[in-house]
Amino acid sequence: MTTVDARARTVPEVLAWSRDLWEPAMRAAVDRLPDSMRRIAGYHFGWWDASGAESAVRSGKALRPALVLLSAEAAGGDPADAIAAAVAVELVHNFSLLHDDVMDGDETRRHRATAWTVFGTSPAILAGDALLTLAFDVLATDGPAAARVLSTAVLDLLHGQNEDLAFERRASVDRPSCIRMAEGKTGALLGAACTLGVLVVGGRGTHVSQLGAFGRSLGLAFQHVDDLLGIWGDPAVTGKPVYSDLQNRKKSLPVVAALASETAAAGELAGLYRQEAPLSAGELARAAALVESAGGRSWSSAEAERLLASALASLSATTPAARPAAELTLLAHHITRRDH
Repeated sequence: MTTVDARARTVPEVLAWSRDLWEPAMRAAVDRLPDSMRRIAGYHFGWWDASGAESAVRSGKALRPALVLLSAEAAGGDPADAIAAAVAVELVHNFSLLHDDVMDGDETRRHRATAWTVFGTSPAILAGDALLTLAFDVLATDGPAAARVLSTAVLDLLHGQNEDLAFERRASVDRPSCIRMAEGKTGALLGAACTLGVLVVGGRGTHVSQLGAFGRSLGLAFQHVDDLLGIWGDPAVTGKPVYSDLQNRKKSLPVVAALASETAAAGELAGLYRQEAPLSAGELARAAALVESAGGRSWSSAEAERLLASALASLSATTPAARPAAELTLLAHHITRRDH
């Protein structure tokens, strides 16, 4: 397992270093969008308010571009050569977020109104489409192999998202199906981020396969943590509505594990999930308690830890450069133990 190098920067330092590299290129790319879509994208990124005035709103964590840049370094390359890939991955991620908010009906993200509630549903969807298109435009200079990695990840992400929506309409979902959904919905893009970081600096062989495996395992661990926060996270910290996943009857990883437990709590939880009327505040709190008592919370927590160990084993197998490997290790721990 990779150990932490004494020269390693802290996670906030790594994320700040990463942002300093990729954000100017991101802003330049977004500036090429038509004005209508540029305005929505900039609002979504937290760069300005709905009127276009500069804003001090905190933007997202931007973990994925950091993974691209650190993977490039871990493979012995120059992270400056991976900036376009980092931007492309972050554009794809935010395309998915714009669409997610519409599909889930979420009204807040990053502690303010979601783009669709401000600009309308159709304009927000089109802005997301614009970000996806822009991602491939940005990545074009890195060649067809990079484009194929990203396009495969996008297709896996879309399939995972489609399965996630389909699960809401299904009476039951088994655990393997839910895991496959999460591997596409979240694991695919984190895997692509690490793979692209290696590819665009000329990396080959073990670096490509093992860093890709590192990202995919980390992505599934990320989804476990995200699903736990979707139930038990503090809205003041997460910036997301309380119990939104339960209100939307999401068959998230801890919920599916709870429903499959064949306990009395599982039966009661299934009854709440079958209700057609919106769940009351009391029913939502009860549903959260049932997921926990049926073992869903403990299972997801344990899986996140297991996947973290698997990710770090894959990282070690690449015999990576010491400092970026140590920083990838710190970032992996941060991702699986975060509170938002």
